[in-house]
Amino acid sequence: MYIYLFVYLVYIFYKSRTSLYMLQQNLYNENKRYLRWCERNKKRIFNSIDFLPLILSIFLFLSNESFIVEVIYVSIMIIYIIGIYDEYHKNQDNQNKIKFNITSRIKRLYLTEFIIIGILFGILLLTKFSGIVLIILTLIIAFLYYFIYLINILNKPIEKLIYNHYFKMAKDKLDSNSRLKVIGVTGSYGKTSSKNILSHVLSCKYITRPTPKNLNTPYGLMITINNYLDKFDEILIAEMGAYVKGEIKELCDFVKPKYGILTIIGEAHLETFKSKENICKAKFELIESLPEDGACVLNLDDEYQVNYVKNELKNKVKIIWIGVDNPDANFNATNIKSDKNGTCFDIIYNKETYHVETKLLGLHNVYNILASIALGHELKVEIPDMIRKVKSILPIEHRLEIKKLRDIVMIDDAYNSNPVGARNALEVLKMMDGIKVVVTPGMIELGDKEEELNYEFGKEIASVADYVILVGENKTLNIKKGILDGGFKENRIMVLNKVTDAFRELEKIKGRYSEKEVYALFENDLPDIYNEGGNKK
Repeated sequence: MYIYLFVYLVYIFYKSRTSLYMLQQNLYNENKRYLRWCERNKKRIFNSIDFLPLILSIFLFLSNESFIVEVIYVSIMIIYIIGIYDEYHKNQDNQNKIKFNITSRIKRLYLTEFIIIGILFGILLLTKFSGIVLIILTLIIAFLYYFIYLINILNKPIEKLIYNHYFKMAKDKLDSNSRLKVIGVTGSYGKTSSKNILSHVLSCKYITRPTPKNLNTPYGLMITINNYLDKFDEILIAEMGAYVKGEIKELCDFVKPKYGILTIIGEAHLETFKSKENICKAKFELIESLPEDGACVLNLDDEYQVNYVKNELKNKVKIIWIGVDNPDANFNATNIKSDKNGTCFDIIYNKETYHVETKLLGLHNVYNILASIALGHELKVEIPDMIRKVKSILPIEHRLEIKKLRDIVMIDDAYNSNPVGARNALEVLKMMDGIKVVVTPGMIELGDKEEELNYEFGKEIASVADYVILVGENKTLNIKKGILDGGFKENRIMVLNKVTDAFRELEKIKGRYSEKEVYALFENDLPDIYNEGGNKK
């Protein structure tokens, strides 16, 4: 019995790791994200081998023969040992682009889980209800993802108390720094890049504190303020993300920004927003939270922003418009040129022309630089000083980052997973002089438009690439159809089920073109939890 319990504990520990990781990545089921993920991934969350112990435990409950009891316990134990081996190797092989972070919250979930398991073990060992308890234990393993969901619900009162404590700490810290200027950055895409560029540009005059990485939720802002904000900091740059209307307003009520940048309105998170109009209203919660003596930077090339300002904007905050080849913009970028070393362009402001050079690639980064310089100018930073800072900005990891991969030039855009970002990345690839390869699993979380947008993405790939490596046979069906409908040769499309296998195919392509440069665009990279099994070509 004790050996069985030990094996059970080891198995549930490894299996819980994967389900807790997905709970974490789905924001602890905020807006039912985790439940929706479970619904879409039933083949992954249910393992047929886990139902065998459940069937055996039911049979054990109905039988009184001691010999049968021993055989069933040994059989269940063997099945769970096989499960441990399988889970261990899955954890070793996973190439998750966002690693599982064993936070205090995850530890509390683990603790609650094992308290419940411990109680059940005690009942199993000490009472006559062992048959029923064994059924419950095997049921937990078989439906573990939903068991983790229930534990998350059980822990909510504790998490609320902890949240309120750290929220008050952060609020008190903000209130004690009256000279701190707060800038909010939001948009469907490009928030993290825009935030980092803005911080770098403003640092020539101010001590800036951007939210680290992509911490753009209330928890993320609390972590930034409590753990990183210093009494000498002059500007807090708060990245603000949202999945439904009202979330950005909540962030603004918390940090009270005076300035704001709205990057672009796009189709990210259509699954929860339902329409681009809803996305637009949600993003403008930042702009409408700004005081009248504040200022914001908006994109004149984005029709959704222009129409919202014209018809729906509820406050009179100062608006600074940016645009590309748009003379009506306050800050206008023109003469844009790119190669593998970076981008150069001119900014026209107030009839003056300023030349800009940057190591960054992509039209979206031109907009981000333009927005940063526009807001910096509003904050009394000299434009030539900001342009000098732009020269030293390094690409953000996994966002159109050029890397040398042995004999192949890798354009790493793994953290982009939206139509606008994908289109920008293809434009960058198009400018490269050599053999062009696109490696992608496609785009997710695009709601009802996911199939259509992936199909259009495929057609765009067909007009740029020489070879295509698709990751995930089922998920990329619509991309493949778009590529073929775009007139692409099928023998130049490879379908794999792990992104790591793409490197072997790239070496083969390089072998065919030894005298030419091979450019491989890695566009989006889903965690290995989305892998679909064996390879197909």
